Amino acid sequence: MSIVDGVVITTARLRLRRFTYEDAPFLVALLNDPAFLLHIGDRGVRTEADARQYLDFGPLASYEANNFGLWCVEHRDGGVPIGTCGLLKRPTLDDVDVGYALVPEARGAGYAREAVAGVLQYARETLQLPRVVAIVAPGNVASIRVVESLGYRADALVTSAPGLDPVMLYQPSL
Repeated sequence: MSIVDGVVITTARLRLRRFTYEDAPFLVALLNDPAFLLHIGDRGVRTEADARQYLDFGPLASYEANNFGLWCVEHRDGGVPIGTCGLLKRPTLDDVDVGYALVPEARGAGYAREAVAGVLQYARETLQLPRVVAIVAPGNVASIRVVESLGYRADALVTSAPGLDPVMLYQPSL
């Protein structure tokens, strides 16, 4: 599978593409959404300059180092960004994990499940990753439903980064 115009994954309703600096305004909004702050954490992104720095040290660095990262999720028709979904390699976890977040108006329509399923298929078939886990804040009921609907089961509490609250590690069922 080749990357054309930054598009990495296409699903029935969505396109997942590499983030660019032009996505800075969208990232400021997404990363400051109250649900993002509550369930994922404060990334300290308040301005477009902060968003570009976040891109430099987050998704763009991961694309270079790992050939994967968090991608921009957008509608196939019209290209309107609605969130982020992708793969992360955290130093505190043995496995790559799938991460995702959507803007409020895109929640509840099955987009998260569709994006995550596309990312997991890409991880298996294209990247040939042997296993992808998920980490979810214990109170994030919607995200728990998404990963469980894809066959993941809670395994243990882990710390995804120093100084952060523990999160639940979900592993794929055999």
